[in-house]
Amino acid sequence: MEDREFGFSMSEEQSSMKDTVAKLIKSMVAGNPAHDMDEERKLSREIIDKIWELGATISTVPEEYGGYGMEYSPVMNTIFLEELAAGDMALAIAATLPSTFIYTILQMGTEEQKKKYLPLYCDPAYKACTVAINEPRFKFDAVSLETKAEKKDGKYILNGKKCFVPMANDSGHILVAANADGKMELFIIDRNNPGLKIGEREKNLGLYALETYPVTLENCEVSAADRVGGETGCNYSRFLQNTRIAMAAIGTGVSRSSYEYAREYAKERVQFGEPIASRQAIAFMIAEMAYEVDAMRLMTWKAASALEAGRDAKKEAYLAKLYAGEMTMKLTDYGVQILGGHGYIRENPVERYYRNGRGIAILEGMATV
Repeated sequence: MEDREFGFSMSEEQSSMKDTVAKLIKSMVAGNPAHDMDEERKLSREIIDKIWELGATISTVPEEYGGYGMEYSPVMNTIFLEELAAGDMALAIAATLPSTFIYTILQMGTEEQKKKYLPLYCDPAYKACTVAINEPRFKFDAVSLETKAEKKDGKYILNGKKCFVPMANDSGHILVAANADGKMELFIIDRNNPGLKIGEREKNLGLYALETYPVTLENCEVSAADRVGGETGCNYSRFLQNTRIAMAAIGTGVSRSSYEYAREYAKERVQFGEPIASRQAIAFMIAEMAYEVDAMRLMTWKAASALEAGRDAKKEAYLAKLYAGEMTMKLTDYGVQILGGHGYIRENPVERYYRNGRGIAILEGMATV
């Protein structure tokens, strides 16, 4: 890919895509639908299907594997994810979840893996497939996994526990990250593998609408042909870069919505004869939210543009996700504070942004660019 410098403006194509997604989200997600999905703890399949029909995920897959053969653009994907997350974070993760599986196979898989798996999910109809990377332990580290993969008699035997695996119950395949003799690798596992056990749906602080599950691997046999990249393995660092940039984009979208809602509320809420936005303490919080959202977005774009130029973005991706994790917690808390007692009421979206946004700092591998 052509090496080009990071820019601060969107192309006509990027701007058009952004407007298209924003209009879709405004018409189908913003307001009560997002609230209702959260309350009912169930995502709308109709909305997921509408987002999938935009073709953002499969557009960059070559036609021979069932896609449209368009140019792959991490920057475009960050813009797409931010707009989705501005409507609802749970929906953004669910609607783009197959991307994590598809892009990983496309970028790192063997030719046989591409031919076998990509056509299964490059379909006009949404089909769930997922990724299992998080582990239920103190000081979980994505680059030092405790889930083990041992090679034996031409196969890999996986043992370990995973958590926060989105839509595991509905997925046809799960991409599992494991430690293979000190090297972090990815393995493609069929949902019906007898060594893979999916537990009861988890009860989390946020993302109520998104189903996540614990997954246990007990002597789970995986063919050597299903190790991503074959015997040479995958570029695990690149996998993490893609997912961390994606989570930073999602954090930007959630924070932006908290900022915009709190700003409008502060303009309309009158106390002692004047809008609370005129109070210095509130005005300073709103100003800080504005510039921090921009800072998050620019860090995310910078990291994504490094990938787009074909460069290693390990540092940029890590910093973007780290900053987004911290700022999303701070800015969504500001949203609750500005609304005062109303911010604690579930009818107002800022409390949902607050609960969901906490996951940006914790979760790994939930989305990709």
